[in-house]
Amino acid sequence: MAKYFWEDFVVGETVEIGRRKVDRDEVVAFAKAFDPQPFHVDDVAAKASMFGGLIASGWHTCAMVMRMMCDSYLLDSASLGSPGVEHVKWLKPVRPGDTIRAMRTVLESRRSGSRPEMGLVKTRWDVYNQDDELVMTMEGLGMFKTR
Repeated sequence: MAKYFWEDFVVGETVEIGRRKVDRDEVVAFAKAFDPQPFHVDDVAAKASMFGGLIASGWHTCAMVMRMMCDSYLLDSASLGSPGVEHVKWLKPVRPGDTIRAMRTVLESRRSGSRPEMGLVKTRWDVYNQDDELVMTMEGLGMFKTR
C-alpha cells in the first residue's frame, strides 16, 4: 500500500531526502559507462583540466539524487512516473569524497483536468555539498495517484 499520494505533497514544503558520500570508484565507473570525458575518468587529465582534479559527471549526480528520491519517498508512493525534468543546472563540481545532500521543495500541485484520479506535482531539488555549497538544482514534474 502506498504511503504518499498526490495530496501528501504540500506546496511550499521543503524536506531533506537524503545524503550520499561520493565514491571515487563509482564516479569513474559511471563515467566510463556513460560520460567518458577525461576529467571524469583520468586522474592525470583531470588534474590538468580547469577542475584541477577528478569530478563526477553531472548525470551521475542526477542519478545519485534519483536514488535518494526513490529511497525517501518514490518507492513508498503512488507514483505514476514523470513527464520529464524541465531544468537541470550543475553549479559546482562534485568530487570524490564529497558528501552531497538533496532537498525537495514542492513548487506547484494540481489535479489533472483530463484524469481526475491523478495529480501533478512540480518539484525543485537542490543539492548541496558538505560545505553547504549549492552544487546542482533541477525541477521536474511527478504524476501521482490521488486518494
